[in-house]
Order: sequence, then structure tokens, then C-alpha cells
Amino acid sequence: MMIPLLRNRNSKSCSSLQAIASYLTLTLNANPTQTRTLPNSPKPLCSYRPFSTAKNSDDEPIPIPAVESIDAGSSIRKPISLWPGTYHSPVTSALWEARSNIFDRPTTPQSEFVTRTPAQSRTSILYKFSTDFVLREQYRNPWNGVRIGKLLEDLDALAGTIAYKHCCNEDGTTRPLLLVTASVDKMVLKKPIRDDIDLSLVGAVAWVGRSSMEIQLHVTQSTDGTPSSSESVALIANFTFVARDSKTGKSAPVNQITPETEKEKLLWEAADKRNEMRKKKRGEHKIDIEDKDKNRLNALLAEGRVFCDMPALADRDSILIRDTCLQNSFICQPQQRNIHGRIFGGFLMRRAFELAFSTTYAFAGAAPHFLEVDHVDFVRPVDVGNFLRLKSCVLYTELENPSEPLINVEVVAHVTQPELRSSEVSNKFYFTFSVHPEAVKDGVRIRNVVPATEEEALRVIERIDAENSHIAAS
Repeated sequence: MMIPLLRNRNSKSCSSLQAIASYLTLTLNANPTQTRTLPNSPKPLCSYRPFSTAKNSDDEPIPIPAVESIDAGSSIRKPISLWPGTYHSPVTSALWEARSNIFDRPTTPQSEFVTRTPAQSRTSILYKFSTDFVLREQYRNPWNGVRIGKLLEDLDALAGTIAYKHCCNEDGTTRPLLLVTASVDKMVLKKPIRDDIDLSLVGAVAWVGRSSMEIQLHVTQSTDGTPSSSESVALIANFTFVARDSKTGKSAPVNQITPETEKEKLLWEAADKRNEMRKKKRGEHKIDIEDKDKNRLNALLAEGRVFCDMPALADRDSILIRDTCLQNSFICQPQQRNIHGRIFGGFLMRRAFELAFSTTYAFAGAAPHFLEVDHVDFVRPVDVGNFLRLKSCVLYTELENPSEPLINVEVVAHVTQPELRSSEVSNKFYFTFSVHPEAVKDGVRIRNVVPATEEEALRVIERIDAENSHIAAS
């Protein structure tokens, strides 16, 4: 996902970007208890707002400059399907209109950088699932849970808006920068998310380097009426963005950050450690096959060879990786692009999740539930008109706990260009699912998955080692 920090020279075009999804109310840096709607506007579905104040170590409120509330529910605005260059969902539409308002302001070359606090970028979105049935219907899955893929999509859009706000000057003007999603850290679902209780997405810039920044987001849903409780946190996500010069494409410096509270300082230290680990991993070279643990490799391939050479004698509780594969292909359409004109990264994450979910469903024979998504690197951008192929498979299963078997699914996105006879990997996604204990009691049996080739065995070993290293680091 790429977000331009460019001045839009066509003021009429900027003015036309006042539209947004119906039934959505958006507020930036405004009083969180106030929203403004035009007469005869439909009932807003969800509110979008940052916290208006934050607390420092002495509990003194830190004022955050307020800006005018944006009315998102006007029926006189043109349909969002006619907007150029914005992929839209109920939340992404609101977030991108917030950015478009700054395009009307003049850009200035920035010789001096300001130091900002996390509170100045802190932003939240409220999903009123308990009362807004139209909104609930858009996020409900067939099992009356929340569509996790759509939340991943919204998290990407929210992280981009937070990064965008951090790079603005104190007066709201911006430099001509591009903000690019570089990676997403591992996300673990801490508890199921329901579709009948209000949900909140909250995030802020937690760490800043020279040209990169990490945004931490929390998905919270309270079942006991205490949203501040630690038990209300359902998911934590860390997005890393890098800034590029809009003309040269080279890295560009961004505003620094000063954590104020003890919690903000701890978040900064943790994010700094993650950044060092990312640099270390980039500097490591892949181990050649000769240096791999041959015993592990041969053990993984042993049952696969039986499947290939003596299928009648193969273990009935096992299945080859290649027999779990699914894929889909589509042309990336103009309606799926972001405000920079490239395919919205959150859209790709949602499509990958939905394919992984379908793969697990077909493999397990029961509706799976999501547990986590591993670290994602955005290797290659996806453009309008690209022929995108998503290929998925169950890479391996973990059956040590019979009541909660783990199903690890790989999804690889290939950008294919038939005219050039080329195909390149854009992204790799790794999801972990399980099935409910009730399904296991009813007789659902998860099979062991085995590789048939050395290439498949090496992918399994690589993922297991990555998972073990993450557990050791945490």
C-alpha cells in the first residue's frame, strides 16, 4: 500500500472528494462525544476519532490540536463508486477522505523536522455492531462472527492514516512524500471477536527511525462493559511504514517521536528491538540445502515417498501437501486501487485470508477459526491491470493437542504478466487456524500433511524454524 503526501493541484477535484460511504460518521481530532451530520442524513454506522487528549507521567492532559469534524453521512455527495483512485469499504472510505482534506492545503519544503508525541497521531474507529445492523451485516460471516479479512483490510488503512498524520507539520501542511507499507508483524488473535458487540480499533505511532515508523494498533471488544480492561484486547498489530521521496523514490526522513508516558516508552523500546531484529534477518543469508539438517529433511520426505511410490500403502491419516492446494486468479481492477493508483494492500491481505480460510475449510471438513497471521513483507507492489494469482496450501499441521489441532496455511501471491512471459512473487502470507473442540468431539479428524519434494520439505522446515524462533524471542 502506498500513500501519497502530495498536494492536489486540482482544487475542484479535491473538493469533490468530500464524499464517503453512506451511514458512516468520521471525526478527526475532534471531541469524541460529538459528531456532525447534515440534515436528512442517514444514521451513521460507525464513528472514527482520535483520542482528544493523552496523559503524561504526571497525569497532565496533553492537548492535541482539534480540526473540524468531517460529516460522512451526507446523501448529496456522489456515490463512492464514482471516486477515482480509492478502494472503498465502510472504514477505508472514511480514512481516505480524512487524508484528502489535507491535499487542499499547500505543501511546503520542510527544512526542520518537528518532534511529535504518540498522542498526536493516536486514532480510533468505533464499530457500533450492537445498534447498527447494516454495518454488522457488512462484517458478519456465515457463523455469526466477524470477517477477519475485512478487519485486516481496515487495520492497513488505519495504520496508513496514522502514519500520514505523523508526517504532517503542526499547521497541517505536508511535504511531498510517499508512505509505503513495508511489513506487518505477526498478529495473534487473543479471543474470538463477536459481531453483536461494539468493536474498536485504536492505534498510534510507537517508534520512528530515520525514514521508517512503526504503528501499533489494538482491536478491542469488551464483553463486560469495561473497554479499558486488558481482557478486552482481541488483537494487536504492528505495521511498519517507510517514507520515500515522491520524485526520486529514495528514502526520506520523517518527524521524530518523543514518548511521554511509561507505557509509551516501553512500546518504543520494544519496537526498537523489533527493528533491530528485522535488520539482522535481512543481513542473514539463507542456508544452503547441504547445511540443512538432513535427518529432518529425510524424515519429512519419508512418508511422501511412500505416497509417490506405493500409494496403496500410504498412511490413511496423512495427505500430500499438493493435494490440499487451492488457487484463484483475477485481474486487478481500477476499483481496487488506493489513492496512489496501486492496488490497496489491505485488499490483498483480505483476499489472501479468505483463500486461506477456504483452504482450511476444505481440508478440515469443519468451519475453522482464525488464530494468527505471521510476519508479512510487502516485496513487490501490485498495479492496476496486473494478473494476480493466489496459490494456497496446507503447509503442515500440529496435532500434539487433540482438542485444538493447528493448521498452518501458506498463500503466495504471484504477479503475472503474460505479455512478458513473467511471474514474480509479490507477497507470502502464513495463517494459522484451528477447529472448535465441539467439531473434534463430533468426529472431525485433522490429517497429517507431508511433502513430496525437497522444495516442499524445505519450506516446511523454514516455517517451523521461523515459528520456533518467534516463540523463543517472545
